[in-house]
Amino acid sequence: MTRRYAVGAHYGLMDWLVQRLSAVVMALYTVLLLAIVLWNGGLDYALWTNLFAHDGFRLASFLFMVSLLYHAWIGARDILMDYIKPAGIRLLLETIIVVLLIVYLGWTLQILWGSA
Repeated sequence: MTRRYAVGAHYGLMDWLVQRLSAVVMALYTVLLLAIVLWNGGLDYALWTNLFAHDGFRLASFLFMVSLLYHAWIGARDILMDYIKPAGIRLLLETIIVVLLIVYLGWTLQILWGSA
C-alpha cells in the first residue's frame, strides 16, 4: 500500500463550505433589506437612519460585511493560487489584498459604531 500526501494549498472543502455559507448570509441580509424597503414603500433618509439606530441591524450589517470580506478573500486567494505562479509576486498580491480587506473591515466598524 502506498501512502500519498497531498501537497500544496488544498484548502478544499472547508473553504468551499465557508464561501457558500457566507453567500447565504449575504443573500439573507439582502432579502431582509429588500423586505424592509418593500414593507415601508421605499427607502428614504428617515428609514435608513432609523434602521441603523438599532444595534440589531448594525450587527446584521457587520455580519454581512464580514461575510463579504471573507468570501472575497477566499475567491481572491484561489484565483491568485491558480494564475500567479511566481510565489513572491503571489505573496505580495495576497498581502496587499489582506491589508485592503482589514482596512475595509476597520472602515465598516467606523461607519457602524464610530463617532458621528
